[in-house]
Amino acid sequence: MKAPHNMALIAFWLVAVIGFWYLSTTGQKHLLPSPQSVLTGLGEEYQEGLVPHIMSSLSLCAQATFWALLVSLPLAYLSTLLLFRPVIQGISKFRYLPLTGITFYLATSPLISSGRAMQVGVLVIFMSVYFVTSLLSVIADIPEEEFDHARSLKMNRWEVLWHVIIRGRIDYAIEILRQNLAIVWMMLVTVESIVMSAGGLGTIIKNADRYANHGRIFAAQLVILLIGILLDYLLSELRYSFPYVNRTQK
Repeated sequence: MKAPHNMALIAFWLVAVIGFWYLSTTGQKHLLPSPQSVLTGLGEEYQEGLVPHIMSSLSLCAQATFWALLVSLPLAYLSTLLLFRPVIQGISKFRYLPLTGITFYLATSPLISSGRAMQVGVLVIFMSVYFVTSLLSVIADIPEEEFDHARSLKMNRWEVLWHVIIRGRIDYAIEILRQNLAIVWMMLVTVESIVMSAGGLGTIIKNADRYANHGRIFAAQLVILLIGILLDYLLSELRYSFPYVNRTQK
């Protein structure tokens, strides 16, 4: 679909959703807060320091992403070595561990010195196991012909790892990061509620929920949604900036 037509379709549905939202809040009983109460709540949150809370959430997400990549990328790439493969495949099974369990273990760990460190730790563990699982699947799907071609060029094991797996699948790694970042960003409210003194958008929602201020809750959720869409767009553009990636596959 051409870009102008695509934008027109997005604009049409955006207007339709906003119109439905407005009409659905005109009665005495409604599911969502009215647009007026959401705008009022957004203005109040801005006056009370919305921007620092946004920066706190982005900082938390950036720290968790950095450490998760530092942990999961080497683990996934080491899975090509037979010695490490059973261990790394076992690590991927930890994706079934409940978030509550992870939080409990970190809260009782002597290595965790602050609430922010525990928040980062929860997100790193959660993101790493899913990142490793997805990347293992990508590596397993690499055609054997690519490895044979690399060996025919007299590449050693480490050169094959670099050219075929790491460099050759970097766009897939970015796509996996994009998908996992969406899940982590969605978990902000839960994770930031663990230690509210650290601030963040999750803290705003938790405080508003305490007083049943639905306008402020919905306003904070819209902010989270818009920032998430922006992050998703930036990572998507980063992936498709590689010349060998077909943009029509979006």
